[in-house]
Amino acid sequence: MFRVLAVTVLLLLPLLVLAALWFGPRLTDWNEHRDRLAILAAGRLGQPVTLEGPVRLVLLPQPMLEAGGVTIGGPDGEVSVQAQALRLRLDWVALLRLQLEPREIAVVGAEIRLPWPPSPGQPFRPPPWLTTLQGRIQDSQVEMGGLRLDQVQATLTASGPNDALRIQGSFRWRQKEAGFEATLGRPGLDGIAPLALTLTAARASLSASGVLLPEGGFEGSLQGGGSDLSALLPAPQGSFRLRGRLSVTAELLTADELALDLGGAPVRGAATLRVAPAPRIDLALSAGRLELDPWVAALRQAGRVPLPFGLDLSAEAADYRGMTLRRLRGAAFLEGDRLTLTDLGALLPGDTEVTLNGTTARAAEAVQGVAPAARLEVSGRFRGEDLRATLAALGAPLAGIDPARLRRGEGRFRLTLDGNQIGMPEFAAVLDGGRVSGAGTLRLGARPALGLGLNLERLALDGWLPPGTGWADIQARLAGLDANLRLSAEQASWHQLAVGGLSADLSLESGRLTARRLAGRVAETDLVLSGVAQLGEVPRLAELALEATAERGAPMIALLSRTGTELPPLADGRLALRLSGNGPPGALALQGSLDLGDLRAEAHGTLDLPAARYAGAVTLRHPGAPRLLQEAFGRQSPAWLGEGSFSLAGNVAMRLAGAQQEWSASHFDLIAAGLRVGGQVQAVLGEGVPRFTGRVVADTLPLPGFDPASREPLDLAALTGLEAELAVVAHRVEPFGLPALQGASAQLRLSGGTLRLDGLQARLAGGALGGTLRVEGATSPPAITLQGKLGGVPVTGPLTGLPVDLRAGQIEAEAALRAAGFSPAALLATLAGEGRLSVRDGVLEGVDLRALLAAAGAPSMPEAESRMRHALSEGATGFEALDATITLEAGRAVLRDGRLAVAETPGASLQGEVDLARGGLNLLLSVQDGDAPPFGLRLGGTTGAPRPVPELAEWLRWRAAR
Repeated sequence: MFRVLAVTVLLLLPLLVLAALWFGPRLTDWNEHRDRLAILAAGRLGQPVTLEGPVRLVLLPQPMLEAGGVTIGGPDGEVSVQAQALRLRLDWVALLRLQLEPREIAVVGAEIRLPWPPSPGQPFRPPPWLTTLQGRIQDSQVEMGGLRLDQVQATLTASGPNDALRIQGSFRWRQKEAGFEATLGRPGLDGIAPLALTLTAARASLSASGVLLPEGGFEGSLQGGGSDLSALLPAPQGSFRLRGRLSVTAELLTADELALDLGGAPVRGAATLRVAPAPRIDLALSAGRLELDPWVAALRQAGRVPLPFGLDLSAEAADYRGMTLRRLRGAAFLEGDRLTLTDLGALLPGDTEVTLNGTTARAAEAVQGVAPAARLEVSGRFRGEDLRATLAALGAPLAGIDPARLRRGEGRFRLTLDGNQIGMPEFAAVLDGGRVSGAGTLRLGARPALGLGLNLERLALDGWLPPGTGWADIQARLAGLDANLRLSAEQASWHQLAVGGLSADLSLESGRLTARRLAGRVAETDLVLSGVAQLGEVPRLAELALEATAERGAPMIALLSRTGTELPPLADGRLALRLSGNGPPGALALQGSLDLGDLRAEAHGTLDLPAARYAGAVTLRHPGAPRLLQEAFGRQSPAWLGEGSFSLAGNVAMRLAGAQQEWSASHFDLIAAGLRVGGQVQAVLGEGVPRFTGRVVADTLPLPGFDPASREPLDLAALTGLEAELAVVAHRVEPFGLPALQGASAQLRLSGGTLRLDGLQARLAGGALGGTLRVEGATSPPAITLQGKLGGVPVTGPLTGLPVDLRAGQIEAEAALRAAGFSPAALLATLAGEGRLSVRDGVLEGVDLRALLAAAGAPSMPEAESRMRHALSEGATGFEALDATITLEAGRAVLRDGRLAVAETPGASLQGEVDLARGGLNLLLSVQDGDAPPFGLRLGGTTGAPRPVPELAEWLRWRAAR
C-alpha cells in the first residue's frame, strides 16, 4: 500500500510542481514587492524607475516579470520614458538561486523623450546594460527635439561589452513608413566610434557610414537613391541617385559636395537638416539645364510638408511652359502652407530681366465646406528691350496690335493671387518711353470680373485691335465679362488726332456698358461723353450725353473740315455743343443744340448708326443776317438784302456712304433779312464736286446791282466747285434799279463750271419775259450767252432817261447776245449779237414829229426854222408802231432799219449806234417830207450826258434854194 502511495506521489509530483509554478505566481500579490522591483530595474537600467501599475510574475512558459505604469528617468534626466508596461525576461538559473537576473527587457506602449540637442561633449555610447541583455521597444513613440516618430518597433542587441550595438526596426513619420538599421561600434581609446546607418522609405534608401566623434557629432559619407524623389521631398517624380559628404552635429545635419542624378540630369548641390532650434530642411541645387514645370507643380501640390523646406535653385537654362528661361536664380521656402520666394530672377525670352519676391499662404479653416484657398503675394521688377517677344512667349494675344507698341520697358509691381482672385495693388513702369501706373483685380469664375485703374503719360488709342474688327467681334470679346475701368492719360492719340487730359470711367456688368464719364481735350475743345449701352445682338443706347465747349471754335472746325483753308471770323466765336440720345443704334433718337458765337443750331431727329443716316428737324438762327454773312463768308452784305435776323428751319435727311455725304431737305424755310426762300433740296457732298438738286421757292428775290464799267474780275470760282440742278421759283424778283419781275421761274443747271438758266419765265409789268442764260466760268476768259424774248410789256413812264425817250407803248423784243471777259467792263467791250425791238401804240417824249412836219410848211424860212427847232426840243409824238433791228459787235450796238409809224405823216426813221463799252452815243431820228432832204434830231455825246442837236442844215439849204 505504501509503495503504491509512493509511486502515485512520485507520479503526481511533477504535475503538482508544474501547477505550483503556474498558479503560484499568479495567486501571489506581487504589488507588495513593487518598490524592491523598481530598485532592481533602476539598478540594471542606470535610470530612476517608478512603478505605479500592477506587478505580476509568471514562471511558465518562461519566467517573466511585468509591471504597468512605468516611468524611467525623471524631469531632470536626460532620457524620459513613460510606458504602459515593462517586461523583464528572467534567467532560470538565477531564479533557482532566488535571484532576479533579467536577460531581455521590453518596453511596450512607451512615450520616449530623448534630449535634443545633446549636452555638449556627450559621447554617443551604448548603455552598459545592453552588454548583457537584449532590448526591445514595441508600439511606442519617440520624441527628439521637434521630431516625433510613431509606431516605433525596434530591437537593440549587443553580444558583449566589446561588440557593436545593432539596432533594427521601423517607425512611422508624418504618415510615411520607414525602416532603419544601425550599427554602432565600441569606441576606441581615442573615443571615436564607427557608425553605419541605413534608412529605407518610399522606394528609396539612404546610407551613411562614418565615425562618431568623442566631442559629439558624426563625420562620414552619404549615398543613396530611389525610384521616386517626390515620395520624400516636394519635388517632381522620377528616380534619383546621390553621393556626398555627411556631417552631423547636435543641431545640424549637413550633406555637402553632393553629386546628384535627377531623372538623368546631373545636378550638384547641398542639403541640410537643422534640428534646433526648429527642424528645417534646406536643399541647394545647381544645374546646367532644368525642367522647371515639374518642380513648380510639386511645390504647388505639396500641401503641408513634414518639415519646413527650403530650396535654393540655380540653372543656366530652364524650361518652363514651353519657353526657355536663362540665368535662373532663386530661393523658395515652404513651411506648412506658406511658400516664400526670395530673389527669384531669370532672363525671359526677348532678354527681359525679371526678379520676384513673394509668399503664399493657405486659409487656416474651410469656409462653408469649401476647401481653404491659397494666397500668393509677389513683388517684382522687370526690364527689357523687346517686351513684345516676351509677351508672345508668355502667350499674350498680340495679333492686331501695332508692331511698334510694347517694345521697351522697365518697372515694378505687386501681385496677389487669392483663391479665384488675381490682384495687382501696385504697378509702376515706363513703357515705350511713357510712364504707366495703376492697380487692378481680376476675379475668375463662371463670369470673370475685372477692375482696373491706369494712369498713363502717353496713350495711343489705335493699333490695339486687328484690322476689320467690327462691333460683333468686340461684343464677342466682352461677352461673359464684368469690368470696371478708370483710366487717365496726360496725352492720347487716335490716328494722329491728339487728345489731351483723357479720362475714362467705364463699367461693364451683365452685358450693360456704362460710360459714367469719358472726357478729353481735342483741338482746344473740352469733350465730355456719358451714357449706357445694353450689349446684345441689337445693342441699345440710353442716357447718351455729349458736351463740347471751347473758347474758340476755330481749332475744332479746322479739324473737322480738313480743308486747310482760312476760316471765317465766325469760327473764332465761343463753341458749345450739347447732344442727348436714346434708343437702338438703328433708330437713335437725338436732340441737341450748337452755339457758335451768336449762331445757334438746334436739331432733333433719328440717327441710324449702322446705315450712317439721320432724319429730323434742323434750325439755325442768328440775330443779324448781314453780320452773319460777314462773319461766316467774309462778304459785305449787299444793300438789297437789308437789315434783319437770319433763320433757317427744315426737315433734313442725311446719309454717309464712305467719304460721300448725301443731304436732303424735304422742306426748308430761309429768312435772311429781306430774303425769304423755301423749297426742297438734295445735296451730295464728299468725293468729287458737291452736287445740289431740288426746287427753291422765294417770296421776294432781290438781285444785286451790276456796274458795267467795273474792271474788277468777276468771282466765278464757285461755279467750278459746284454742280446743281435746281428748279428756281420767285414770286417777286427785284433787280437792283430795274422794274420788279413777278412769277419768275427757271431751271438752274450748273456743271463743269457752266451755269445755265433754262426756261426762264417771268411777268414784267403785265408782259411776259422768257429766255435762257449761259455762263461759262471754266473757260478763259469766261463767256456769257443770253437769249431772251420780251412780249406785251407796257411802258408807263420814261424808259431810258434820254432827252428823247419812250414814255408809253407796248414793247415786244428779242435778243441773242454773247460776251467774253474777266470783268464786267471786258464783258461789255466784247458784247456781240442781234436784237429786234418793236413798240406798238407808243408815245415818244421830247420831240413832236407832227409839229415838226407842220413847221416845215411855214411860209417863211425863219418862222419854219424856229418852229422846227421848238418841235425837236419838246412835246410828244404818238405813234402806231416802232420797229428796229439792232446789231451788236465789240460792245457797239448799231441800230438798223428803224421805222417809226406816225399816223397822218410819212413816218420817221431811226438809226445810229451806241458804244456800250465807252458810253458813246450817236442816234438820229429823222423825217422826210416829199422830195425835201430829211431833217430831224441827233443825240450825241455820252449816255451820261447826251446832247440833242437838230439836224436842219440840209433842209434849210434846200429851202433857201427854192
